Amino acid sequence: MAAHTTPHHQRTVRFRAGLAALAAAALATTSLTVVALTSTATPARAAGLSPFDIAGRGATVPFVEQEAERAVHTGTRIGPDRHYGTLPSEASGREAVTLDAVGEYVEFTLTAPADAVTFRYSLPDNAAGTGRDASIDLRANGALVKAVPVTSRYGWYYGGYPFNNNPGDTNPHHFYDETRTLFGSTYPAGTKIRLQVSSTAQSPTFTIDLADFELVGGQIAKPAGALDVVTDFGADPTGATDSTARFQAAVDAGRAQGRTVWIPAGTFTLWDHVVVDGVTLRGAGPWYSVLGGRHPTDRKRAAGIYGKYVAGGGYGGEIRPHEAGGPSRNVTLRDFAIIGDIRERVDEDQVNALGGAMSNSVVDNLWLQHTKVGAWMDGPMDNLTIRNSRILDQTADGVNFHWGVTNSTVTNTFVRNTGDDGLAMWAQNVPNVNNAFTFNTVGVTILANNLVTYGGRDIRITDNVTADSVTNGGGIHVANRYPGVNGPTAVAGTITVARNTLIRNGNSDYNWRFGVGALWFSALNEPIQGASINVTDTDILDSSYAALHWIEGQTSGINLTNVRIDGAGTFALQVQAASQVSFTNVRASGIAQANPMYNCVGSAFQITQGAGNSGWYSASPYCGPWPEPQWGNGPSTPPSPTSPTPSPSSTTPPPSGGNLALGRPVTASSTTQTYAAANAVDGNAGTYWESANNTFPQTLTVDLGAARAVDRVVLKLPPTWESRTQTLSVLGSTDGSTWTTVKASAGYAFDPAAGNTVSIPLPAGDRRYVRLSVTGNTGWPAGQAAEFEVYGGTTTTPPPTTTPPPSTTPPPSGNLAAGRPVTETSHADVYGAANAVDGNAGTYWESANNAFPQSLSVDLGATYPVSRIVLKLPPSSAWQTRTQTLSVLGSTDGSTWTTVKASAGYTFDPATGNTATVTFPATSRRHLRLTFTGNTGWPAGQLGEFEVYAS
Repeated sequence: MAAHTTPHHQRTVRFRAGLAALAAAALATTSLTVVALTSTATPARAAGLSPFDIAGRGATVPFVEQEAERAVHTGTRIGPDRHYGTLPSEASGREAVTLDAVGEYVEFTLTAPADAVTFRYSLPDNAAGTGRDASIDLRANGALVKAVPVTSRYGWYYGGYPFNNNPGDTNPHHFYDETRTLFGSTYPAGTKIRLQVSSTAQSPTFTIDLADFELVGGQIAKPAGALDVVTDFGADPTGATDSTARFQAAVDAGRAQGRTVWIPAGTFTLWDHVVVDGVTLRGAGPWYSVLGGRHPTDRKRAAGIYGKYVAGGGYGGEIRPHEAGGPSRNVTLRDFAIIGDIRERVDEDQVNALGGAMSNSVVDNLWLQHTKVGAWMDGPMDNLTIRNSRILDQTADGVNFHWGVTNSTVTNTFVRNTGDDGLAMWAQNVPNVNNAFTFNTVGVTILANNLVTYGGRDIRITDNVTADSVTNGGGIHVANRYPGVNGPTAVAGTITVARNTLIRNGNSDYNWRFGVGALWFSALNEPIQGASINVTDTDILDSSYAALHWIEGQTSGINLTNVRIDGAGTFALQVQAASQVSFTNVRASGIAQANPMYNCVGSAFQITQGAGNSGWYSASPYCGPWPEPQWGNGPSTPPSPTSPTPSPSSTTPPPSGGNLALGRPVTASSTTQTYAAANAVDGNAGTYWESANNTFPQTLTVDLGAARAVDRVVLKLPPTWESRTQTLSVLGSTDGSTWTTVKASAGYAFDPAAGNTVSIPLPAGDRRYVRLSVTGNTGWPAGQAAEFEVYGGTTTTPPPTTTPPPSTTPPPSGNLAAGRPVTETSHADVYGAANAVDGNAGTYWESANNAFPQSLSVDLGATYPVSRIVLKLPPSSAWQTRTQTLSVLGSTDGSTWTTVKASAGYTFDPATGNTATVTFPATSRRHLRLTFTGNTGWPAGQLGEFEVYAS
């Protein structure tokens, strides 16, 4: 996350200084170490799974992606490698191709017509840390099309969170960037598109990760009656002068007059935010209408479209008069790009592409790149939809719903190369409620998680594809973590994590020094209890470390159903905190470790097993040193998506009254940009299909899977759109070849006052295929449908469910404190008390600094005769010898405390495992407390493990 000062597991750096400088030097001189080449090109070959290999999940995108390592090339294939700080670790699929000599190339073969390409690449940094500029040739069938500028100015960060641009510091990362260009003409399928080095004078190496080819087409036409930022307000489409005031005047007038504001093709410079409220701001398409820029002297001001801030809300900085009075309402932002100039991470600076607060608003088909965060939304606010967009190359998050954001959605959006969480919800101080991340593709998250909810009630994370998280996070994370996530803002209600695919997720945390799971749960701030967290129909593929992970405090109410784990670098399950979890039809294979389960909390991890489980359970779990991960155990071809358990027959009709078209295969005669046919059957009226413009008739056809007794069609448009009438007919077919008219052509009025919904009754009849044929639209020159719903059919009775018997948990033995409730006087950053009872000495509690005394207390759950405490710090030699002065107190009721062991100094020496044992006469206690009054190694109480043993 950005805009806060609490890092992901960040702490004063414990690893050896200078390693990053050496790594940076090695990466910057790749050309000195690559293998010599022959004149023969390396043929295309297969690589790891792509997030676009997964059918039916993730975003529907307008491009076709090709990986460089799968293409023909004369460079050097690097990777696969998932070690943080290496060049291939940040590549999509963890492989790329490095070109280091004039004439070397990567050559892609178009599989569909294209007139544009976006390619992802890396150049070395320069010695000053400001980056270097170069160019690479773009060729079609051998002929030069153009030289494309490339740069490393937006990559290469160093040091500890929130990072800097000093190559002499530790921890180099964020190596890649993306650029795009139009070809100038359309090339057919089969064309050879080559990226070729013409000079190494500006850059010794060019590493190519992938290329996205698309057919952009022409500009979108200006809507009738729209205000024009250029012709009406004098904005500069060349970008030579600042147009902020011109844009602000335009959107203010648009609101006052109730008119759309139009951004024609051009590159516009904005030195500050444009604040929008009650207005539609549209462009000619994100390849044509581009906003960018940054104030030349006041560097905390930059291009961005912002809603008005809410006083006392999520944004605590300066609010200027024109930014006050939020949230903004009824805003539509559509069909343009914001490509900024942010080259560093300063969390306090509001240099995001989108920001402020926007309620009842829509963001549609935007391209957001080179800003700090794509959209950092500071609530309270309600009902924002971000859809059909691309968010690339951010220094921090892709999207963050922060502070009381409700009923809001990110859907059908593609996110890649974020410097922090890809898509995040952070319920700081005010609850986030009923938000959703659906049908998104989130790849290459440099820091933290692809998808995460920090707190929140009734949250949905469904139908997404995540891939390639690099460090300090996983693919999907549900957590009570970060400031202000506790009590009413904590995880609550029903959290739905369904129909997601996670690829190469999870990674090594460079502070914890062990792996983070692909799907993981944390209760750092307080236990997760009273919520239902339902993980269903999910595929976890080729995880870098563990597939499933529990850490930092007790969790309950987690239900895993129909989950496939196929490949894990360490374990299927990594258990570091007490939890209560049910497993039904959870199947694991390809687990690197012979014992698939890591568990150092013993019986505090309570399992309820249903039917169909395999491959992940061990009656004697492993607990010991962390093994090195073994990668590549996952599938090499896309698996079939998991289906619900029990699996319904494809010929079984849905329940009576249900929408028969929901999620069914759908085709269209044409589409515009990202407004694909699938949007019309996704159950979300905020997404929509739109045909090619100015070309009628257009059709939309759904296959119901079997012949149904169909008697009604319901059509919807997004509820915030203006009134319009569409002229259309309804046709039906039983075989998809022979069609009959079911409802003759007529005009149907869509009115936002009536929900922009039309119901069309049909004569009863059996149809497998239903088609709309649109011949007119008074609101836009195209066919449009947000939802195409079909009703009829018969009733089926769902099969009975069987509730598995509860598991029986034996009383604790051995370390009585493992996984038990623990409290603290304070903690620093993310180093909470739960780390001291998670069975892993590599995690640790740390109190507030420079504020002795500090205490750590554990509740054993019952009174036990105890006589020994074992205290541990992380065993790594990076933790130098230190002596901590502490006493031990005991209690039977948690209120009245007596001294069990008087204050004394205890030495922790890495040469002997950084362990200290405290013995005392046997005493019966339920609660034990350590009180720290000094530490020679760090000005705080610190503990990796707090272990308590019976007499």
